[in-house]
Amino acid sequence: MNDPLQTGALVSKDSPRQRFVLEETGFDEVPVKYRRFYRRWQGPGDSLAPNEVLCPVCKVVIRSTRELRPGDRVYCMPCMSRLVVAVGAEGRLEARVAY
Repeated sequence: MNDPLQTGALVSKDSPRQRFVLEETGFDEVPVKYRRFYRRWQGPGDSLAPNEVLCPVCKVVIRSTRELRPGDRVYCMPCMSRLVVAVGAEGRLEARVAY
């Protein structure tokens, strides 16, 4: 497996990342402090924003206050998985389990 951090697949550091304001989603599987960073996956009709990625282990959407890019690392608190953001076959961002 190629490490996206070493292959230069990242977007230029010159372009700033978009910032997002996260609202409470009612996700009650994590402590109150972290609930705004997660939401439930609504199924095939659900679309992801540039700051969201789907956990392949527990099917929970992980949200960030900044735009996610390939090579970013995220943590899924409900299933305790560490994930790396990558570009999927459909061209959208997806998370792959690091360990």
